[in-house]
Amino acid sequence: MTATLIALAVMLALIALEVPIAVAMLVTGVVGCLSVLGWSPTLFMVGETAFSTVNNYSLTVVPLFILMGNLINEADISRELYRATYRFVGHLRGGLAIATVLACAGFAAICGSSLATSAAMTRVAYPEMKRYGYSDALATGCIASAGTLGIMIPPSVALMVYGIMTQTDIGKLFIAGVLPGLLGALLYVGAVMVYTWRHPESGPAGERSTWTERLHSLRGIGSVALLFGLVIGGLYGGWFTPTEAAGIGAAGAFAIVLARGRLTRKMLVQVLRETAVTTTSLFFILIGALVLSKYITISGFTPWLGGVFQGMDLSAMQFLLIICAMYLVLGCFLESMSMLLLTLPIVFPLVVSYGIDPIWFGVLIVTLIEVALITPPVGMNVYMLASQIPSVPLNVVFRGASAFVAADVIRLGILLAVPALALWLPSIT
Repeated sequence: MTATLIALAVMLALIALEVPIAVAMLVTGVVGCLSVLGWSPTLFMVGETAFSTVNNYSLTVVPLFILMGNLINEADISRELYRATYRFVGHLRGGLAIATVLACAGFAAICGSSLATSAAMTRVAYPEMKRYGYSDALATGCIASAGTLGIMIPPSVALMVYGIMTQTDIGKLFIAGVLPGLLGALLYVGAVMVYTWRHPESGPAGERSTWTERLHSLRGIGSVALLFGLVIGGLYGGWFTPTEAAGIGAAGAFAIVLARGRLTRKMLVQVLRETAVTTTSLFFILIGALVLSKYITISGFTPWLGGVFQGMDLSAMQFLLIICAMYLVLGCFLESMSMLLLTLPIVFPLVVSYGIDPIWFGVLIVTLIEVALITPPVGMNVYMLASQIPSVPLNVVFRGASAFVAADVIRLGILLAVPALALWLPSIT
């Protein structure tokens, strides 16, 4: 156990020295297995893990959903989603920020990435909010926070990775994320209303649209709504598997881009390149996490850690509160996906030993990761947004996001108190 703890400490030191997370996990796992198994079994295990991971048919869901999101991002759907939501709520105090939250929720339903959602909405929503005199704190904090919905509302890359790592049904994970994702959007809307109530000057009302303008704006998002309904409805109805849903989603996104006349050779090459780079990075991290997981299993660290928790005589809820506190602290220092893959090999066996539903726990973990995306000092959504709007200081964005962190904490409490929020839809499929 001492050797395993030292190995994990070395891995964290490598990460602190900015060694790529995949390399840090892979090196730690390989060296650890060498110390226990020797050269030949370790090399065979690493080779078999890498081959079986990239050769696994069920994992094709990852590049296909990433391709779907990248294609949709190029179709300029975010602008039309924002325009449609603005027509309905833009006349309210803080209405443009509310429209941003709702548009992010809609874009998340066809994207799967929080960074992509925030990036797309920054280009669309921030200029409009500045034109109407919104404060930088509210405008940037709203975009950075609402963008986190991209990893909760299905299809979600984070839920996909969790399902692969824990052998949990990805289709049910997607369905389980629907209601918590919608609750998150509603709580963010509530955060905007509270913020503008306390600071009315930060979010003045926009122009009121006529019902003709509102109905006309819906025409532009019909294809997106149809695609989301087909992909998630097909999963929910059991018409096709997650991999088939991903294929249909990618094909549908391609058709939307083609119908809008935005398909060019340069754009297609760029989208395919971005998809390949993102997929390769995820698979590399996944292989490193799986090798580390096998070392942790071989070393007996998990049973030892389980015995420590059992010796503390904790209830399942007390254990979960400790896990939540741990993730909230780690989220201040680690990038979200790295945090997920780094901790699951250690945490998930304990979750199983406590009899906690893995689908509900997956939604809980992704909720915690959403908080990590907007908390200092390593809030990836905040840094991405600041790179696009260099005129706004980081501390202003973090200050604006703090109101939405409070909304996430409320959602986390509801999710802990009412597990049915995540489990009801999967239970009736």
